[in-house]
Amino acid sequence: MVQVNENYLKLKAGYLFPEIARRVKAFSEANPDAALIRLGIGDVTEPLPEACRTAMKNAIDAMGTAEGFRGYGPEQGYAWLREAIASHDFQARGCSISAEEIFISDGSKCDSSNILDILGPGNRIAVTDPVYPVYVDSNVMAGHTGPADERGRYGGLTYLPITAENGFSPAIPDEPVDLIYLCFPNNPTGAVAGRGELKAWVDYARAHGSLILFDAAYEAFIQDPELPHSIFEIDGARECAIEFRSFSKNAGFTGTRCALTVVPRGLTGRTAAGEEVELWPLWNRRQSTKFNGVSYPVQRGAEAVYSPEGQAQVNRLVRFYMDNAALIRRELSAAGISVHGGEHAPYVWLRAPEGLDSWDFFDQLLQKAHVVGTPGSGFGAAGEGYFRLSAFNSRANVEEAMQRIRNL
Repeated sequence: MVQVNENYLKLKAGYLFPEIARRVKAFSEANPDAALIRLGIGDVTEPLPEACRTAMKNAIDAMGTAEGFRGYGPEQGYAWLREAIASHDFQARGCSISAEEIFISDGSKCDSSNILDILGPGNRIAVTDPVYPVYVDSNVMAGHTGPADERGRYGGLTYLPITAENGFSPAIPDEPVDLIYLCFPNNPTGAVAGRGELKAWVDYARAHGSLILFDAAYEAFIQDPELPHSIFEIDGARECAIEFRSFSKNAGFTGTRCALTVVPRGLTGRTAAGEEVELWPLWNRRQSTKFNGVSYPVQRGAEAVYSPEGQAQVNRLVRFYMDNAALIRRELSAAGISVHGGEHAPYVWLRAPEGLDSWDFFDQLLQKAHVVGTPGSGFGAAGEGYFRLSAFNSRANVEEAMQRIRNL
C-alpha cells in the first residue's frame, strides 16, 4: 500500500485561512441574509491598474499572431522583466542586484515554501511568533520539525516573540541558528524594521553562517523614506540573504500571480560534509526542473508596473489601501481598542477586548457584527489575545465595518 508523508499529520487543525473559511461558510449557510464584510485574508479588492491590463491585452493579441506567439518561456522569467525589476526596485535604491539574480515566479508564498527544496534537513530554524503560517507549516511538511506542543509550537523551531512589550522587534537568538525567517513590513503585526535592526541581523547571520529568508511582500506600503525596502540595502546582505517579493498586494496580482525571488550570486551554504556550495545554481536547477514559468501576458503586465503610468496607478492603489488602514486605526482607537501597525503596512494588529481570546473575538465579530477578521493565535502562540484586520476592501465596506465594530 502507498505510504503518505506523515509530516502532514503533525499539522495543527488545518491551515489558518481554510479554518476561517470553514467557520464563515457555516455561518453564511445558517444566516444567508447576513451581509458579511471580509477584512480577514489579505486579498486585494481594487481592479488591476489600467497600464497592466493594457499590457496584458496587447500580449494576448500578440499571441494570436505567428510572429508574436510565445510558447514555453525561460523558467527564470523573461529578461526584460528581470531587468526592469533590477533597475527600479534594487539598483535605484543602491542595491547591487543584477537581473540574473532575479527569478520570476507565481507567488512569494510558493517561493518561501519551495526554497526548502535546496536546503538540507538539519538546519536550526528561527521564526518570529506570531508568524506568517506558511514559514512554519512548510517546514513541518518537509519534516524539519518535531510535533507541536499544547501551545501549537513545534519542536525543533526557535521562536522569537514579537509583542507590544518588545516593540514588535524580535530579539536576536542567544544560540546559533542556521535559517532565519524575517518579514518586514511584518505580516501579521504591520511592524517595520529600521536599518540598524536589519544590520544587526545581517551581522549575526554573517558571524554564524546563517541564511536570512527575507519576505518583503509589503515593501511598497512603507511610508517613511528612511526605512529600507530591501534587505540588500544593508551592507553584507548579499553574503547571507535571499529576498522574496510579490506583485500581489501593490499591483493587485493576487488573481494573476506574479512574484520574484532574489538569490545573489556567490551566496553559499554547506553540505553535511562541510563542502561550500553556491545556492544560485541550486535554485536555478530547481526552477528549471519543477517550474515552467509565469505566463507571457502576466509578465508583460508586471513589466507595465514600471512604466510611468503604471507607477502612478500602483501608487494610487497603495495610497487607497493605506487610507483604509488609517481609517481602521482611527476608528478602533476612538472605540478604546489598542491598535498597532497600519502605518507602513495594510494590516492593523489590535488587542482583543478583555476576557476574549482571539477565536472568541473572531466568532463575536462574525456573529454579531458580520465582520470577518483573522485571530492572532492562528499566527502563533504569542499572537493569542491579538486580532488582525486587513485594509484590503472598498472604502464603503471599511467604513461600515468600523461602524459595526464600534456599535459592539
